[in-house]
Amino acid sequence: MTPADTDSATLRRLLDVVLRLGAERRVEPVLRQVVDAARELTGAGYAAIGVPDGAGGFERFLTAGVDSATWSRIGALPRTHGLLGAVLCEPLALRLADIRADPRFRGYPAAHPDMGAFLAVPILAGAEVVAEIFLTNPAGGPEFPDAALRLVEALAGHAALAVVTAQRQERLRELSIVAERTRIARELHDSVTQTLFSLSLAADSAAALADRTSSEGLIDQLDRVRSLAQLGLDELRELVDTLRPAELGRDGLASALRTRVDLLRAVHGTPIALRTRVIRPVDEALGRELLKIANEALGNALRHAGDARVSVELEVGAEAVRLVVSDDGVGFDLPGTLRASRRLGLTSMRERAEALGGSLRIDTAPGEGTTVTLEVPLS
Repeated sequence: MTPADTDSATLRRLLDVVLRLGAERRVEPVLRQVVDAARELTGAGYAAIGVPDGAGGFERFLTAGVDSATWSRIGALPRTHGLLGAVLCEPLALRLADIRADPRFRGYPAAHPDMGAFLAVPILAGAEVVAEIFLTNPAGGPEFPDAALRLVEALAGHAALAVVTAQRQERLRELSIVAERTRIARELHDSVTQTLFSLSLAADSAAALADRTSSEGLIDQLDRVRSLAQLGLDELRELVDTLRPAELGRDGLASALRTRVDLLRAVHGTPIALRTRVIRPVDEALGRELLKIANEALGNALRHAGDARVSVELEVGAEAVRLVVSDDGVGFDLPGTLRASRRLGLTSMRERAEALGGSLRIDTAPGEGTTVTLEVPLS
């Protein structure tokens, strides 16, 4: 194949990717097509694409050329510091003969593939970096040639509109979902909650009348109806609260957490101690994730701890957030539970913590209560 044939095939491949990007309305498939095409067009050994979250991490980070087992061993998503932070702050392409020789390079996890030649190209919407393409280890030589740089820049230019359009479509879908969840929560509260409350009152009245006739069996059954109605009412209230999206409000994370604890105290009738110490505000996106983890940990404690006391501690310091949810309840066998089932709640809390660049520790044993400790560094 002649160089002209190679150039023609490369341009056809680039055009094919551009056409498919224009038809996609979801962010992750757009990013996947871009990172796969960038790796193929440049002959890179490894490729990645990241969407910064504005809070020191990546909202999304996809790779090509890294197998799933290696990716699992690498662990948490990279942070936007060091060299990655530098290229995100300066919306210009960066080409290095050896990434390890750059003074801004801070190393990588032990399981990470070794990297040499490096190319980073931003995907820009105006002056904003909406994503960044990272390429390393070209197959055809010791570093990426000018032609590879031009190809990736052309790909990034076409990808910008596709990424922004897909992000806008996803936000619209999310808003529609939030609006629908809010509508359902309101209707449940206005209709079913009132019906259950009326049923509970009717059971009370019937029990009072039955008591006058000394019908013991009837009283027992009415007590059961009353108990079931109250249980349904409590569960429905919790469901309604879950359907409502988490909102930090203008008073921030501590206030939102206090509101949640107050609600759970009222619904479950369980004593929940709350202590907060906040010396700096938390970014709203980070605060929402922290609140979701707190909600999950509190829900687990109230569902599984039995007749226990629950405590919540939130500390937002200058450099990190620390959240502790503990109970003095029945506890459980953590290794055995994880082997027996996936326990989605435990998994989702840990995944959220890792996505934030933090860590989640669960200390528990049968008869010794449970403590969930979350620590997240602040950039």
